[in-house]
This record gives sequence, structure tokens and C-alpha cells, in this order.
Amino acid sequence: MTAHSILSERQKDELHKAILDYLSSSGFKEAFNAFKNETGDDFVPDPKQKYAGLLEKKWTSVIRLQKKIMELESKATQMQEELNNAPTRKPTSSVDWIPRGPERFCLAGHRSPLTRVSFHPIYQILASASEDATIKIWDYETGEYERTLKGHTKAVQDITFDAKGNHLISCSADLTIKVWDTNNDYKCVRTLYGHDHSISSVVMIPSSDIIATSSRDKTIKLWEMTSGYCVKTLVGHLDWVRRIFPSEDGRWLASCSNDQTARVWDIQKGESKMEFRGHEHVVECVIFLPVVAYPFIAEWLENSIKLNKEHAVPGQFILTGSRDKTIKLWDVSSGQLLSTLVGHDNWIRGLVVHPNGKYLISVSDDKTMKIWDLKTGRCVKTIEAHSHFVTCISYCTTSPLVATGSVDQTLKIWQCR
Repeated sequence: MTAHSILSERQKDELHKAILDYLSSSGFKEAFNAFKNETGDDFVPDPKQKYAGLLEKKWTSVIRLQKKIMELESKATQMQEELNNAPTRKPTSSVDWIPRGPERFCLAGHRSPLTRVSFHPIYQILASASEDATIKIWDYETGEYERTLKGHTKAVQDITFDAKGNHLISCSADLTIKVWDTNNDYKCVRTLYGHDHSISSVVMIPSSDIIATSSRDKTIKLWEMTSGYCVKTLVGHLDWVRRIFPSEDGRWLASCSNDQTARVWDIQKGESKMEFRGHEHVVECVIFLPVVAYPFIAEWLENSIKLNKEHAVPGQFILTGSRDKTIKLWDVSSGQLLSTLVGHDNWIRGLVVHPNGKYLISVSDDKTMKIWDLKTGRCVKTIEAHSHFVTCISYCTTSPLVATGSVDQTLKIWQCR
């Protein structure tokens, strides 16, 4: 009864030839002839063929591997002992995850200051826009550069992905808005014309096909993405409209301007609902406070606001950042200023709220990123972010990451923990 071999026919043949070579080179002529007869192999010894010395090589490599395995097993046992004796650390709730230095990646490639950064809503993609008239696409997990989008002829002022990440929309000082197909090698599939001056901000209105843009021509325009038609123009600001930001339900649009005011617009009616006055300089950025943050600011402001927790609706509060170095929180329905955050030493350039609503993060021309606790209104951390003005910030909704861009021409990715 023959034992079942685990070797393939090719492996058996190689082994037989290696044994025959060993017997021949070692002078075992009788054993060589006997083994050759039994295997029926027509083997002829040749020191140049691949079987020469193969058996010895295999034998010594097995011994080396055995030694390596024993060393690794010993190391693994040692490390397991260290792990068992290590002090246990209480896991931190993701609610408390905030950006911490040093940065995970510092990405260079743009030839002019960065103007905006935007995370893809699904994939590990990060887009950056710059005054060098290009958009660059990066893999934020590896920090690798992927491609450059060229098409604009002047500074790209803003970029945003649509909700599904199928399109990247950009706007520029060249008076155009471009739509790039992310599923087709980022091909530019549409260019929109209509503004009379530099376009400074672009957003997608949630749950719709509408692109909103703001411009130095003092207007805000609403566009159908599929047709490219301008369906509405919002007029009211007296100067350059710097930034716009939609509410979570897509009903309202917040804007801020060089005229030192912010406004909230009814998108459906195309009318200004409220104007906010109180800053002493250009208002650089504006965001709606997400509903998830309402309980935190209720604790912070105590008696200043009354929140109906059962009927919390998007668009009740906005935050503005200004060149007067302050951040202000406003009640949208009354236009009342609820609080002012003071701490930055220069223009405020960007604001984002932590996905869990507990923190506000701001960036400034003072080169820092500040983290504010929305339960207390206090600055809990300051990070020296860049070597020059920090112009933009974006929060990743799928990974605990923050990205910042700067006049120093770099893009930085920060781990939150």
C-alpha cells in the first residue's frame, strides 16, 4: 500500500532529480544507479543545471527557517506577557475626538496659496483648490497625490462634492463654475456662466439638483446642475458675497459679505429672511449650526435660548467668522446676537462643527486652528497649524480626520483622537 503524496508530479520530478544529483556528487554510485532504475529517470549529472546542489540548499534553508520561527515564537510570547501586564487605558468616546498635532500628512504640490479643501462623502478622496488655477485630488489614507484638474484660467476659489460624490463642483475668479464627473476620470462635463465678477463660494443645496454660488458682483445665484440654467438670483448684499452655506434640510441659505453683515435666505422664495449686524469688519465665513449641536449650546447659553427638543429644526442658529478676529453665534428667527467667541489674533477664515456637535473648530490668519467646546463656549485647544495664514478647513464625515489649507501652499491632514 503506497502512502498518498502531498507533492505534485512536477514537484516529485524535481525532488527525484535533486536526490540523484546529491547521490552522484557525493560518490554513492550504487545508490545512484539503484534510485535511477527505480524512478525510471533519464537523469544525467551536470553541475550547470538547476538541480545541482538543490537538496543541500533546501536542507539548510529549512534549518534557517526553523531557527527564525523559534526566535519569532519567543518574541511573540515576550510581547504577549508585556501586553498582559500593560495598564489598561479607558477608551475615549468618539464624541471627544478632536484634531491633535502633529499633522498626519503635510501635502505639497500647489504653486500658490490654497483656497479650499473638501472631503469626498464616501471614498478616501480629498480635493484641494488653489490660486494656481488648479484642483488637486489626493488619497487621504496614504497621503498620495492622484491627479490635477486643469480647466480654470484664474484662481479656483471654492470646491464641493455633491451628496453622493458623483460630481465635484468648482468656482473661480475666471467667472465660471465647472462640474467635474468623478466617475469618468474627473472630466469637466459642464461650465456655467452668468456672474459678472469673481465667484467666491459654491455649495450644493441638500436633497436637490441645485448649485448655489456667491460672487463679488454682490449676488447669489441658484443653478440647475443637469441643465446648467440659472433659475434664481438673490440680491440684497451691498458688497462682495464671501461665503454661502445651506441648512441641513435645504430650506435656508446663509451668506456673509464684505458689507460686514450676514443674511439668511428662504431658498424657495428667493427672499432674505433675516440680516445680522454686529461685526466691525468683513465677514469671511458663515455656517449653520447643525441640529446635533443644539443640546450643547443650550447648556452653554442656559437662559439665553429656549429649545424645544422634540421640534428641533435645522437653520435655527448661524455662526459667523470675521476679520474683526471674532466668531459670533446668532439666533436666526430674531436676528439676536447670542454670544461672541474671542481668542484668535487675526482674521477668522474658516469654521466647521464636529460631526457629533460638541466642538467648533476655527482657522485663522494667526496660523492656528482652535477647538471650542460648545457646552461652555471656551477654547479648549490651540494648534499651531501652518507657517502662514490658514485659509480653509474641512471635516471628514467618514473618518476622524480634519484637513486644512494655507497660504504656505501646503495641505495638512490631522488625525482626531
